[in-house]
Amino acid sequence: MMAFRKDFLWGGAVAAHQLEGGWQEGGKGISVADVMTAGTRDVPRRVTDGVLEGENYPNHEAIDFYHHYKGDIELFGEMGFKAFRTSIAWTRIFPNGDEEEPNEEGLKYYDDMFDECRKHGIEPVITLSHFEMPWGIVKKYNGFADKRVIDLFVKFARVCFERYKGKVKYWMTFNEINNQTSWNSAHHLIQDSGILVKEGDNMEQLMYQAAINELVASARAVKAAHEIDPDMMVGCMIAFCPIYPYSCKPADIMKTYNAMNTRYWFGDVHCTGVVPTMIRKLWERDGIQIDLSEEEQKDLLEGTVDYVGFSYYMSFATKDQKEDPAYDYHEWEDLVANDHVAASEWGWQIDPTGLRYALNWQWDRWHKPMMIVENGFGAVDVVEEDGSINDDYRIDYLRNHIAAMKEAVDYEGVDLLGYTMWAPIDIVSASTGEMKKRYGFIYVDKDNDGNGTLERSRKKSFGWYKHVIETNGEEL
Repeated sequence: MMAFRKDFLWGGAVAAHQLEGGWQEGGKGISVADVMTAGTRDVPRRVTDGVLEGENYPNHEAIDFYHHYKGDIELFGEMGFKAFRTSIAWTRIFPNGDEEEPNEEGLKYYDDMFDECRKHGIEPVITLSHFEMPWGIVKKYNGFADKRVIDLFVKFARVCFERYKGKVKYWMTFNEINNQTSWNSAHHLIQDSGILVKEGDNMEQLMYQAAINELVASARAVKAAHEIDPDMMVGCMIAFCPIYPYSCKPADIMKTYNAMNTRYWFGDVHCTGVVPTMIRKLWERDGIQIDLSEEEQKDLLEGTVDYVGFSYYMSFATKDQKEDPAYDYHEWEDLVANDHVAASEWGWQIDPTGLRYALNWQWDRWHKPMMIVENGFGAVDVVEEDGSINDDYRIDYLRNHIAAMKEAVDYEGVDLLGYTMWAPIDIVSASTGEMKKRYGFIYVDKDNDGNGTLERSRKKSFGWYKHVIETNGEEL
């Protein structure tokens, strides 16, 4: 039995700020990513107040895809990619985020890049907002804390839909939209929503209001896309980490049930247009006042997505530790170790079966076609004396996860559109700003300090993935 559809979208995924570079070229403005310093696994990245002299901002050059995109896309074509997921840097189109007219040079750059993809038979899969909010919007409006930013985002989306009609069919609105309320951190609020947290701010209030504002912005963008081109498919993008109960103790089961609902209610709104009652009750318990007008609720109902895009890297586990009858889940407090799975060097749990579970959970709940738009293994790669890079650990990780998604299609019949692994070429890590945490099939000669030739070379996994695509996933 053939698991995957004949037009299955095999490919790879990146974000503009992690590979493009050219941070001041073509009229581009400063984004949130441009003011994030380098970090490590143990030292978090910092957000500076603008670009400061003497700081290391790894996204400024990244891997210089801005000037290398033709050669890189040619390598993707050599592997047989059917799809390439990337994002449009908002600051290339509206440098400060609120200009009256878009920047033509930025628009043309993406015209040329999408044309290059098409030349190699590659379908662009495009995210509108992938941790790249204009710094001008952060400073002027405090990001999505301000409802005026909804209109700014929808204007940006409309410009993109109109310009790339006929070139881009598959879109997503906000990358990993649920991370901000999952982790309750100032880092995620600035990265995801452009919000600078000040002393005395109610972070939970800020998080949930920003989430609602982004969901409204997403719904209005979906409606705009369907007006401009009914053939466009616009999806959401969820960071999906299944949460398991620590034990079969009833309280652990209830804790886990609420954890899944708390983490993934964004998908409920994207797919059904309704905020779940459970979330409204949580707001009530925590004294959170949400501004959501009748008009905005109507937009949510009318702007549901066409498919669900999601990332999958790992699973989590939780247990009831507080004997709270509400079983409220706070991710930053309630995660526990799962001794049944291994972990990567960066502490990410390796759980292929979790991907099968994730596919089934979403299919049963939302009944929308799905696309796995991130899944990969970050590791330190060693270049041998002969120049080869034998990344069998990456092949093993991807092989096992693709086998699990194949089982979900074969045995449970989930509707899967494609798989764009993260990331086909080495890029700057979003979480740490490192280069040594590598995901790609293509090695880029650059180190954490920015040294290197930027020369590209094929790893062992390059040929392996090419064969996977050639056989439509039948030979792993």
